[in-house]
Amino acid sequence: MEKRVIRSTTGNIPQPIRSDGAGGVDNGPRNIMRDIQNPDMLVPPITDNGLVPNLKFSFSDTSMILKHGGWSREVTARELPIATTLAGVNMSLTAGGVRELHWHKQAEWSFMLLGRARITSVDQNGKNFIADVGPGDLWYFPAGIPHSIQGLEDCEFLLVFDDGNFSDLSTLSISSWFAHTPKEVLSSNFGVPESAFSTIPSGQVYIYQGEVPGAIESQEVQSPYGEVPLTFKHELFKQTPIKTPGGSVRIVDSTNFPISKTVAAALVEIEPGGMRELHWHPNNDEWQYYLTGQGRMTVFTENGAARTFDYRAGDVGYVPFATGHYIQHTGTDTLWVLEIFKSDRFEDVSLNQWMALTPNELIQSNLNVGPELISALRKEKWPVVKYPGFSYIPK
Repeated sequence: MEKRVIRSTTGNIPQPIRSDGAGGVDNGPRNIMRDIQNPDMLVPPITDNGLVPNLKFSFSDTSMILKHGGWSREVTARELPIATTLAGVNMSLTAGGVRELHWHKQAEWSFMLLGRARITSVDQNGKNFIADVGPGDLWYFPAGIPHSIQGLEDCEFLLVFDDGNFSDLSTLSISSWFAHTPKEVLSSNFGVPESAFSTIPSGQVYIYQGEVPGAIESQEVQSPYGEVPLTFKHELFKQTPIKTPGGSVRIVDSTNFPISKTVAAALVEIEPGGMRELHWHPNNDEWQYYLTGQGRMTVFTENGAARTFDYRAGDVGYVPFATGHYIQHTGTDTLWVLEIFKSDRFEDVSLNQWMALTPNELIQSNLNVGPELISALRKEKWPVVKYPGFSYIPK
């Protein structure tokens, strides 16, 4: 190979040089598009410090599973090792496409991204459930409860499971169980000839193309035991949001979605110029999914370590238990992000509120600050903040 220095030929290629002169030009082989997407990793803020593990992984960097009837991809602890509490699956079904009848050892929480689908389930007491879901709707199936999903039109959704090591290909599927059970056993169990099972699948079907189902009334099956006592569906967009300057928050946990015993979440809207305030969560790690827009998050951990990451739609973020962080809007469109927790309750501690409810003299002596900051502190929590004249404006 010819020995020569490769130099940039345009002036808009980012370089790892901070405004104070630290760093230098990168003339070697590089993935320039990655550097453009991650400006705060290429040139970390001067306040970043120490060693913080990777807290970002994009669904775009995962392997797609393509089936007739839809596709899926997942981000688990295999892709993002720090993410031990939760795993995520991004799935799409065609109109009529079916995620076959199955169940998991983990609970399933889902957010409908686009399109409509039909979900069904039966609980341990023989009580059944059927519902149609659309954009912004949630569903939750407890661990061990069988269920199915079918597209009423082309649709896409996010599935979250309360175990970071979960894989959607490791589920227990009705087709796989039939395939690995002797036909004479199936015959004895159902009271029909073995010939009734001559055309069953040879293995797990996972996703397949079916016919678009009729109206929900035409598919309802009446159980002698009735319907499930707690609905598996929740319409998040029907909640009245917490509105603050800069955006809004909708919180969903077992207090308003009682069946959701192991997953809690907040849907956060951050307008241009706004930010998710400095805060932390005292109950568990946070698993994030970025829906629209662009943002950056700095996570502050023990011993003064801090690291900044850039996120955009389709990315997964992660925040370890009780570590301080914020999300700052860095794009032009509204930033929407899901904050998800392995917990029955959503809990967060606001840095601003904590300071406001602490004796002023203690704050002043601890931080060596004056009345200008003390008088601006708020006793009410604002999850998203925006102050005229103090907002970040993308360059």
